[in-house]
Amino acid sequence: VQLQASGGGLVQAGDSLRLSCAASGLTFSRYAMGWFRQAPGKEREFVAAISRGSGVTSYADSVKGRFTISRDNAKNTVYLQMNNLKPEDTAIYFCAAEVAIGVVTTIQSYDYWGQGTQVTVSS
Repeated sequence: VQLQASGGGLVQAGDSLRLSCAASGLTFSRYAMGWFRQAPGKEREFVAAISRGSGVTSYADSVKGRFTISRDNAKNTVYLQMNNLKPEDTAIYFCAAEVAIGVVTTIQSYDYWGQGTQVTVSS
């Protein structure tokens, strides 16, 4: 199983970015997907998750209303649209996959992780 995250970069506060995570080596439609992030000196934290059929999503309070998670099962890809970015969103963003029907929001539940993509938001 491989999860390849991309789309990070250096942006200014208020800008937008869209992260992508391309999955291979698995039956993507069987997997719940999640995005997590880790800032320097901090623990990895939940950002957003989506069920395997896209019917259910979940967000951390800190990103609710600004970030949107979506997936395209035909392309084996999950996305994270990030709008109105803030300096506190600066982190390495990781995608993760877990065989599940609903959303999965806990780090410990995920079996597969991507390598991460850096997002830096300047003020």
